[in-house]
Amino acid sequence: MRELFLMRHAKSSWDDPTLSDFDRPLNARGKEDAPLMGKYLKKLGIKPDLIISSPAKRAKKTAKIVAEELGYDTDAIDYKDGIYEASPQSLLYLVCQLPDDAKRVMIVGHNPGITELANVLGDITIENIPTAGVAGIAFDTQRWGQACRMKGHTVLFEYPKKLKNGELH
Repeated sequence: MRELFLMRHAKSSWDDPTLSDFDRPLNARGKEDAPLMGKYLKKLGIKPDLIISSPAKRAKKTAKIVAEELGYDTDAIDYKDGIYEASPQSLLYLVCQLPDDAKRVMIVGHNPGITELANVLGDITIENIPTAGVAGIAFDTQRWGQACRMKGHTVLFEYPKKLKNGELH
């Protein structure tokens, strides 16, 4: 069994128009939503063996906050340049290359790639993974090289607004 958790970075700030897209930080809502989702994932017992993130500022901060909530060593987060502005095909290739000793992996990235990858690999259609949202997909295989070539079972699709509206327990 392999489990992949695809997380979109938390809400970012557009306050400083001089910043590049890559350097945009989290805004106040993002700083609230990222730990909320981390706490929720921890409550579900989700602890990744590996967290990979886009190096963009908002994604890095999201990954660090969630990692801290999950008890994952933030120094062990693997930042990959290719996740920023990645196509679903590039992200799928990344999944194919994941180490088989990591049974549970989280990728923190950006739309539209993260949502599109969730739709390629999962068995439900997700129109949009909102900021700080997570889609979890389980694969009945022992190898990531096989998982990336099959339909998995979407076991989780949650996001902060659902938590805040009390739709989750």
